[in-house]
Amino acid sequence: MLERTVIGKEFLPVTMEECRARGWDAPDFVYVTGDAYVDHPSFGTAIISRVLEHGGFRVAILPQPDYRSADAFRTFGRPRLGFLVSAGNIDSMVAHYTVALKKRTYDYYSPGGKTGFRPDRAVIVYCNRIREAYGDVPIVIGGLEASLRRFAHYDYWSDKVRRSILVDARADILSYGMGEKSILRVAQLLDRGVPVKKIRDVRGTVYLCDGGDKVHFEEIDGPDYDVLKTDRAAYASFFGVQYRNQDAVYGKAIVEHYGAKKLVQNPPAPPLEREELDRVYALPFTRAVHPMYEKDGGVPAINEVAFSITHNRGCFGACNFCALSFHQGRAVRSRSMESVVREAEEISSMPGFKGYIHDVGGPTANFRYPACDKQIAHGVCPDRRCLAPKPCPNLKVDHSEYAELLRRVAAVKGVKKVFVRSGIRFDYLMYDRDDSFFTQLVRDHVSGQLKVAPEHICDGVLACMGKPPVGVYDAFREKYFALTKKVGKEQYLVPYLMSSHPGSTLKDAVELALYLKKSGYSPEQVQDFYPTPGTVSTCMYYTGLDPLTGKKVFVTTDYEEKRMQRALLQWGKKENAPLVRRALVKAGRADLIGYGPHCLVPPERREAPGRKPGAPARKPSSAGSGGAKRKRDPVKKDEKNRTAAGKQKEKKENGKDRRTSKTRK
Repeated sequence: MLERTVIGKEFLPVTMEECRARGWDAPDFVYVTGDAYVDHPSFGTAIISRVLEHGGFRVAILPQPDYRSADAFRTFGRPRLGFLVSAGNIDSMVAHYTVALKKRTYDYYSPGGKTGFRPDRAVIVYCNRIREAYGDVPIVIGGLEASLRRFAHYDYWSDKVRRSILVDARADILSYGMGEKSILRVAQLLDRGVPVKKIRDVRGTVYLCDGGDKVHFEEIDGPDYDVLKTDRAAYASFFGVQYRNQDAVYGKAIVEHYGAKKLVQNPPAPPLEREELDRVYALPFTRAVHPMYEKDGGVPAINEVAFSITHNRGCFGACNFCALSFHQGRAVRSRSMESVVREAEEISSMPGFKGYIHDVGGPTANFRYPACDKQIAHGVCPDRRCLAPKPCPNLKVDHSEYAELLRRVAAVKGVKKVFVRSGIRFDYLMYDRDDSFFTQLVRDHVSGQLKVAPEHICDGVLACMGKPPVGVYDAFREKYFALTKKVGKEQYLVPYLMSSHPGSTLKDAVELALYLKKSGYSPEQVQDFYPTPGTVSTCMYYTGLDPLTGKKVFVTTDYEEKRMQRALLQWGKKENAPLVRRALVKAGRADLIGYGPHCLVPPERREAPGRKPGAPARKPSSAGSGGAKRKRDPVKKDEKNRTAAGKQKEKKENGKDRRTSKTRK
């Protein structure tokens, strides 16, 4: 490999003039991304480009190029080794469309939050423009969009099974999962002069070859795309094969056929161990938005992460609707406390820091190690979950190191408070017999409200989600408020809730609405299930089958019924009343329409004889309706909406405005 100088804390070049200022005649790689350029370790583009820079490679960034012609892709000329292409931090279709397939009006990863800076199916469009500009130049695709579409996949937006994105993009290699190891290995092989079509033995990559070519790893032979796009049972079965082989210890190569060609996914790359993660997060990130976006007001996505720290990767929670199992994997690894503290010290010296670390988290904040000792040597169990429906007997529950980590970050000079705002796995917390961390969390690390993800309350739906029974959440909620009272604070829970997930019927949605009413919580926002590529739940949605058990699953795809389920979760909103009434009648629960204490909505108002149209109808007396006002126990005001005063208090504590909505993973 050629010797090169690693530049210090500067942004990587975004123009050819900046390349020449560094003495480059051409970059080794041009990194094309659908996001604006933010050099922060929460952004995949920043991590991969800095890893390559540290490995001695010259990387130029081409963020959000004009995709209407090939001209923008010629900005740096032909790179010495090739192009790297990513849609950005999230799938471009999710970035552009709501679950109702309506065009979004805001893009957190674009300058000023404006839309229109990237195309639909960005990876495919970018790669085709590169081919137009440079023909057979090597192209490596990666990031979430490529990773989760690496096999034939159900595409919600077109309502059909699409080919692997590698086929449609006409790229050479797909790097899936957390790509630091695989992309560096590919770069080194290209630098040695190995033709890109000959690079077939790198873990964590996917390639296309002739049907008769030898596969370098033990393989599982899968069906042809023509079968997968028409046979839902075959699709579900093959997805189960993919899911069970996403482990670096025992995962095999998986083959999918496209006529005379075959797609090969090599086994996953091993996760980065603690020392390797420490080195990645020690790279010279500027931790900032590129100055070229100042005129647009910056890039909104930085606001959530500017003063936050990621301390772990992977998640053994294995929720069916989450793509983490298919992307980061279920093998948890974490950074050393020293590495995290160094990052906190760096944050404390940043302009605009007001003393508040907004998060020390990750995919699941309270995971630091693999779920059990067996996973290190033998991998995660392919047909068993660690936490649900009940904890595995081998599960190791220990929050002591995470508690110490939070205390050490809080002790950094200039830090006033450390919050935990990414997901706490409440069932894992409840399985800990030692309450010391739970008490510390409630006392020191909650900024007025704690976000958790029960998702639903009907055990049948929770089983389809891969979540524990509702009794676990009920016990957690009771304990949370008991500890809140004990430490003398008024704090709340904000539960993430989901409507229309596979397995959820209209009757289940009614039960959830009743549960919410009893709890005194009326959510401002709920999430409709969004069938995105790479999840077990999306496979259920498309096939009506659980790909891990083969059992049938109820699925609602009817638009009106999905609207009803969503409305039931927000039964308290007046504008939802007509939908809620229709839903209750359809579910056989018209008894919940009325003025009684058990009712969800009043009956539809009809004009009484002799009364002027539009005059208010008489309400029944409180004595007749059982509607006497009850005094609520302040401890049980769980999960209530924040008051205006509470919002101001939280804004003051956090030192910044909170986003009102958050894209689900």
